[in-house]
Amino acid sequence: MKTEGSQAGAVLSRRSFLRQSAGAALGFGALTALQAQNVKGANEKVNVALIGCGGRASYVLPTMIQEAGANCVCLCDLNDARLAKMKELVGGCQSNPVRLEKDHCKVMEAKDVDAVIIATPDNWHAPLSILACQAGKDVYVEKPHSHCIWESAQMVAAAKKYNRIVQVGTQNRSKPYNLQAREILRSGKLGKIGLVKVFNLKDGGPFKLGEPGQQPANFDWDRWLGRAALRPYHQKLFGYGWHHFWDFCGGDLTDDGIHQLDLALMMMGDPGLPKSVRALGGRYVHKGDDSEVADVLNIAWDFGTFAMTFDMSQYPKYMVKNSDAIRRKSVIPAWMQNSTRIEIYGQDLFMILGRHGGGFVVEKENSEIVEKVMGQVGDYSHYQDFTASVRSRKRPNADIAIAHASNVTAHMANIAYRLGNVALNYAAATNTFDNPAATARIKDSYRKGYEIPEQV
Repeated sequence: MKTEGSQAGAVLSRRSFLRQSAGAALGFGALTALQAQNVKGANEKVNVALIGCGGRASYVLPTMIQEAGANCVCLCDLNDARLAKMKELVGGCQSNPVRLEKDHCKVMEAKDVDAVIIATPDNWHAPLSILACQAGKDVYVEKPHSHCIWESAQMVAAAKKYNRIVQVGTQNRSKPYNLQAREILRSGKLGKIGLVKVFNLKDGGPFKLGEPGQQPANFDWDRWLGRAALRPYHQKLFGYGWHHFWDFCGGDLTDDGIHQLDLALMMMGDPGLPKSVRALGGRYVHKGDDSEVADVLNIAWDFGTFAMTFDMSQYPKYMVKNSDAIRRKSVIPAWMQNSTRIEIYGQDLFMILGRHGGGFVVEKENSEIVEKVMGQVGDYSHYQDFTASVRSRKRPNADIAIAHASNVTAHMANIAYRLGNVALNYAAATNTFDNPAATARIKDSYRKGYEIPEQV
């Protein structure tokens, strides 16, 4: 799909009007930073607003209400149908009514909102998170929390400056079996670790956009695009199809694979940023469809004391994510055909770890099992950690400053891939690569009216 197409003329004919309103679309500078709220009581409900009422939000918000002591006061989305559907869903979870907004600036101004849940497409995660911090709101933001490396650093700076709780939706950091696995690694039981292998080997088919469809009434397509380049409305792009375009995401590496990357770094003691990255990949199997992102990736990073690799696919039908039986502590995965496993190679022992309830096993020679632990279903503990942090003001398990490393690690890989499968050395102290073209990709380009300020 081209950024400008045959339908662009009709859209551009009203662009001057839209640009006038888009100049205030983000709202930076319009809000004055509020003082941090007082510490809430241990049983006091956290008042939340949801921004982005799509598929993921339909799980996150009800679970936040039912399991983590949240009370939803506001729903925000650009699409009327999604707002209505989410309002009905929330009505089954709580008795208190919710109000509906289409302008996120009104959410930021609301005095009854303690925290915002951000479940929009990826390119809106950072600007909305920073706005919320400036408005004195705490934040639960879905992964990946930023669309580029620079945005992630801006989010870290905003959380620190405004003393905000910012929890990233990498929920494996709150699961008890993962904490248990980390303790085994910390004990040194595996011996010296030189290699960690991360997998995101999923099935999938070709992607076709099809007919663009009719833009819904009262739907602000310009604002939905945000910082992304102007393009005509497309119903499939608005649905799930945005995952196939670089303007809105980082492919399945940042969409799904970042769960495993973040968990692997947690297992390794959060070692900081890698020294280098190497990429190999392409659109090999579904070549010629409408997707821009890779369907095969092989990435390698050097962390100084160990190497980490990442293998991704979006085509083999026999690879599967964890089933409900696995997630409900019934069985351990069939590891060789498990899409999302992590393998940690110690000098003495070997660990295979599964995200999202996959559990783990520790083995020695001849595949003899030393330890086997089941996982568990649900994100409850992660949402509970967030609301507890809002009350106590203690840093959450997936605090933005911790999540920054896995975010940067993933974006480094995409930069190396998109520059033509190159090898890059990275200097964390200066946030630069040894390739000027790679350094130029650390920060996105932004359409007028949707810029994130240098000083948050």
